[in-house]
Amino acid sequence: MVLCSRASRRHDRAHPRGRALCRRPRPDSPPLRRARVTAHSAYRRISSGGEGLNGLEPGGGSRDALAPREPTRRLFFALWPSEALQSAFTHAIRKAVRACGGRPVPAHNLHVTLAFLGSVPERRIPELRLIADQVAAAFPPEATPLRLTFDRIEHWKKAHIICAIAEAQSEGAAAPVDSLAGTLKKEALGAGFAPDLKPFQAHVTVARKVARPPRSLDMPSVLWSFTDFALVESRTEAAGALYSVIDLWTLGR
Repeated sequence: MVLCSRASRRHDRAHPRGRALCRRPRPDSPPLRRARVTAHSAYRRISSGGEGLNGLEPGGGSRDALAPREPTRRLFFALWPSEALQSAFTHAIRKAVRACGGRPVPAHNLHVTLAFLGSVPERRIPELRLIADQVAAAFPPEATPLRLTFDRIEHWKKAHIICAIAEAQSEGAAAPVDSLAGTLKKEALGAGFAPDLKPFQAHVTVARKVARPPRSLDMPSVLWSFTDFALVESRTEAAGALYSVIDLWTLGR
């Protein structure tokens, strides 16, 4: 009989029967058998739909983490010009855009942001509609139309964009436009949304990824006039940002 002892291990392993005896598995010790039974029971609970160890689902994630994400939409309130105004604006700033080496914003995307809301759950869009209804109805009719005159360019170095800056031309100077933007932000914040609270400045982004500031910051004067505002969705696609107007509200009605 071949024994697997220390003294003869070197010689025994060379013998086929010796290798078989040396490889024979040892019986599980009682603690190891109990651990295997416990692990097997836990696996059966997981595979049968129950909770895993420590309240985790199979795969190591929590039940909430595995739940489907709620659909959201990236939204903002804006002054949205007509196609004719957008086209005229593009013509007015074309030289400045070429001079800065940036990527021009398409004419159909030109707008004035009043309140950026970020990602909003789809189920909460009716709340934004209600806010817009109330703000539009409370807006003083004598303050309309809102008139903005764009006559200069600014290079926003940190954001790598150039913008056309507006001066308000409606009664009460800039107050009506500023008031509309401020009220929308305030009401959205009070309803539990998270609007961008940076101070409002009426502007239109005309170019992105700007390599250098334009030589001249002047532009032909362009007048935009508004009697309503919009709720807009922003989507990012391969060709760039795509904006879609969800709804419009007439001011002072």
